[in-house]
Amino acid sequence: MTLSRQNFEALGLPVGPYTHAVRHGDTVYTSGFTAFGTKEQMSGAGEQTHAILEQLAYIATQYDRTLADLIKVTVFLTDPADIPAVRDALEAGYGAAVPASSLVMVSGLFAPELRVEIEAVFGL
Repeated sequence: MTLSRQNFEALGLPVGPYTHAVRHGDTVYTSGFTAFGTKEQMSGAGEQTHAILEQLAYIATQYDRTLADLIKVTVFLTDPADIPAVRDALEAGYGAAVPASSLVMVSGLFAPELRVEIEAVFGL
């Protein structure tokens, strides 16, 4: 199957060796997204999660899909104390269409103020 790699100018073009999304057949895989470059960058984990879900929702629309088409997410979190706020934000973003999910605790992300990173897999 052919791979299709796509970057979205509205999300800020990558400055490193990665692509925003890769389509393989009827599946889209995203890179990890953070609140970097958004107004929520300096906010708490819940607000950062909302900003990330907005970015993922934007990607979904580029494939005529919504967050309801999420198959799987992996959430990277820097502080276990942020779990309740992140869960609340995810529940609000997902509604009834809850994807499979993994939560991974990490010692840090690429910028110290970032508390959450999420990568996703969408079905088309």
